[in-house]
Amino acid sequence: MEDDVKVFGLWASPYTQRVIWALKLKGVTYEYIGEDLANKSNLLLQYNPIYKKVPVLVHNGKPVAESMVILQYIDETWPQIPLMPQDAKERSNVRFWSKFIDEAITHLIEFFRYDGEKHEREMKEIWEALRLIEKESGLGKKKFIGGNTIGLADLALGWVAHTLVAMEEVIGVKFITAEEFPHLHSWIGNFLATPAIKDNLPSHELAVEYFKEKRKMCLAIFATQPCHHHH
Repeated sequence: MEDDVKVFGLWASPYTQRVIWALKLKGVTYEYIGEDLANKSNLLLQYNPIYKKVPVLVHNGKPVAESMVILQYIDETWPQIPLMPQDAKERSNVRFWSKFIDEAITHLIEFFRYDGEKHEREMKEIWEALRLIEKESGLGKKKFIGGNTIGLADLALGWVAHTLVAMEEVIGVKFITAEEFPHLHSWIGNFLATPAIKDNLPSHELAVEYFKEKRKMCLAIFATQPCHHHH
């Protein structure tokens, strides 16, 4: 029986992108359903009643929510191209960095949503996180965080190669330079050179447009209420 796989997502969301990349790396056929977060579909609410957020993976009618949980589910369900190393110690390392990278991305989203003091504070947190990934994650010894092929932690870090670049352009700041982050810089090159990733990148121009609008909206309502992002 053919697997029936659907992904409910938002094209510009780094959380959605991870899921798409994982399915592409494994060669799994799926149907993509784009969501408008201002006007969520009843199906999305039915499949993810707890968080009401994207992405949601629906496999043979059963929903899985939260992007990192979805990645692990994909890895266990279609084991043909593993996203995790065999060794238990290495696996724990990948899980550790995936979590660390996920916490860093929340700083990116806050940094993007605000101006002034909070913006500066979140920017420092991003620098700090990137420095630690650069120095401590073992990049430089190998092509990717879990070894020489793309794995779970690399998919988690994918925002550095796409979302961050679009946001940098909108805000006019550059985080990752070859001088300051040689390992991360070459990681981005390796990541983007992988066909499953390269052929499934949202357009940079469209992403810049999208984030420009988003930032304008956030700064406009940031006076009255916080602006929410989804994962």
